[in-house]
Amino acid sequence: MKETNKNTFSLRSFLLKTLADPVLWYTVLIMTSLMYHFRNRDKEDYEGVFFALGFGAVTFVVGWLLFRVFDFMQKRHILGFLAYTASVGAFALAIRFTLELGQINYPITWMLWFLTPQDSVDYNFWFAVTFFLLFLIFMASVIYYFTRVRYRIFMNFLIFIIPFVIYGKEYEKMPTLMIILLAVGYILLMVYYRQLRDSEDTEFVERRRSWKPIAVYAVIFAAVAALFPKPYIEADRTTLETLINADMLTDKLVEMLNVFRNTTGDQRFRSNVRDISVYEAISPDDLHLKMATYSKYSFDDDTWSVGDLDLYYDERTEELPLGVMSPMGMADAFLEAASLDEDYAEKYGLTKYVKDGLDVPELRTAHIFTVVGSGGLSYNNDMAPVPQNAVSLIRCSKRGEIATLTGGTVTSVGSDFGNTESFTFEYSADTFFLSSKNKEFVDELAKYDYNQLLEDTDDVLYWAKYDDEDKGEAYDYFGIDYRYYDDYLDELLDYGNNKRIKELADELTKDAESEYDKARILESYFYNNDYIYDLGYEKEEGENAEDFIFETKTGVCYEYATSMVLLARAAGIPARYCEGYNMNRREQGYWNQKADHVVTTRDAHGYPQLYIKGYGWTDFEPTVTDNVQRAEKSSATNMLSRAGLMILTGALLVLLGAFLYPRISHRLFVRRARRKAPAEFVRSAMLRICKLYDIEDVNTSAEAAEMVREATGADISETSVLFDRAAYGGEALSESDRDKALSDYVAAYEALRESKKRRGITNRQTMNGG
Repeated sequence: MKETNKNTFSLRSFLLKTLADPVLWYTVLIMTSLMYHFRNRDKEDYEGVFFALGFGAVTFVVGWLLFRVFDFMQKRHILGFLAYTASVGAFALAIRFTLELGQINYPITWMLWFLTPQDSVDYNFWFAVTFFLLFLIFMASVIYYFTRVRYRIFMNFLIFIIPFVIYGKEYEKMPTLMIILLAVGYILLMVYYRQLRDSEDTEFVERRRSWKPIAVYAVIFAAVAALFPKPYIEADRTTLETLINADMLTDKLVEMLNVFRNTTGDQRFRSNVRDISVYEAISPDDLHLKMATYSKYSFDDDTWSVGDLDLYYDERTEELPLGVMSPMGMADAFLEAASLDEDYAEKYGLTKYVKDGLDVPELRTAHIFTVVGSGGLSYNNDMAPVPQNAVSLIRCSKRGEIATLTGGTVTSVGSDFGNTESFTFEYSADTFFLSSKNKEFVDELAKYDYNQLLEDTDDVLYWAKYDDEDKGEAYDYFGIDYRYYDDYLDELLDYGNNKRIKELADELTKDAESEYDKARILESYFYNNDYIYDLGYEKEEGENAEDFIFETKTGVCYEYATSMVLLARAAGIPARYCEGYNMNRREQGYWNQKADHVVTTRDAHGYPQLYIKGYGWTDFEPTVTDNVQRAEKSSATNMLSRAGLMILTGALLVLLGAFLYPRISHRLFVRRARRKAPAEFVRSAMLRICKLYDIEDVNTSAEAAEMVREATGADISETSVLFDRAAYGGEALSESDRDKALSDYVAAYEALRESKKRRGITNRQTMNGG
């Protein structure tokens, strides 16, 4: 009820009302969730949270100002429209300014930046601000309009799903807390601003009388949504992810999006990598696909970079097949030399192998198809996916010059491979070292001076290739390693002279009889010493391979491969770091129905290659995957369930406090009665009684007293008279007047409680047929 008929302005009431505006807070929720998506992904997740909360705070301040403009528009349509137009103009100028700042030394436009996956482009703060300004004026306008001006549930639902669309287009999971807050906020907003009218079937309930059931509903909704078991669904996004052909993007975008660069680090293997199809293949085996090799490691910034040994041309041709390696590696050349020269065979103990031969691995074929839309996902898009133990590229859809590089990769010379390219490789089955005879052969050669062995082999094979073309094939692959072996020793044994790594490598390999045995010991070390594969692990600044090996023991394939390369080098084995893909996902292809392997960006993989004397370069796999935490960390269902327990507990505590609040508030009110002046207390007692009895402020004090008597029989008529004397007459009341008002208030409170109890008993009796 009103104490006076004057509508005086109260700044305190105005600020409390407008700052607690649920529409404003819902707008803040929407913008905070959007800006978390556009955080700097090179920084820690908690920094992204502060980034989003900062923009949320700005939304609160600027949104409050915009809402005052919107309020003015409802009262003064023409002047309000002009004010709104001026606001939009100010936003437009600010957007233009931030766009210009963002474009400085940045290779792509804002629109292209917005459409491109954020984990694939360099962070741009000013572009993020541009997005914020653009969406703030839009969101504030439409949310205000469709709640306060024209209530539309469907339009508000479309607004509600915008953040989910932004996250969904890049296959990124929104933080669980944001999902629940947005959902609950949407439901509360729609209920709070409902537009019902009394009718025969509907009774309009005042908002302040309905907050408890609304709160209960919101808590139940949040708890059930979080806790109720949900099926795990893995959607097939192939069609969606491959709709965009990368040929449509600019050259600058392709340069920015390429995954394998001249330098590389661990970030691209972390959990934010999108699952986009890259290749489909037909192959009898699971294989590594090599796209790039790196020779130089920096402990300072934990990165690899390419060296000359990765990029020298070996063979360039426009005619296929293009040789990559021999089916038996270097062993083929040594055995061929032994068969041609008895003295050579006797010198190196190979006579018995000339007679019996070696166990030659089976030659197999892999057909690899580039998936539409994968442009820019390889090394400048000019590198072919070379399968493990590749012998030769026998077919390729691209026309033009193709070359092998010293790193064992295949590149297109002069122009890039297309986005729908196909490759057919002949490769050797990975069985060479499974043969005891073959391993014995390699171990025998490792006993001799290897440089002398290479020179003697070159002397035998160099002239033989001119006499017989077939003999030349054995020499070709041998010739590459023969030319560069000294460079291997100079550049691929560098482990930074790290004392701890050297001591560990020596300790692990002290009892090994051959280099291959050393390599296997180093490979198995990570499996047997509690190393953890964790996609979600965030390294501290300055962490490098040494920290991984000796302290953290937690990382992804990058850390495992880097560490094995450095340990191998410390043990005297030339080694290099390779990047490419794991082709081990056995699925039917989408674009090529005969394909039995699918390779996506999530299959991007780093692994080591070691140079084994007597054989040459071979792949190893030190990455521990037994304890992969991908499924646990990426399951929205699991995260919701865990969050649901916390939410339910907190919500129940809040509701318990809310339902106990009336009794606690009553006792505090009675206890503080003596501290108030009589007139002030009489006014507050009368207003409190009206609030308890849901009496609206349009009634007089006498009418309120009559409504209380009819509801519970309590008599507050004397307090109503005292209220009129104090509120409208301005009289100073006595201590006895205050005591009388307190007595009436307590009597009215107790009568209301007894009335509710009687109604509860009556209702239960009625339900039980009493």
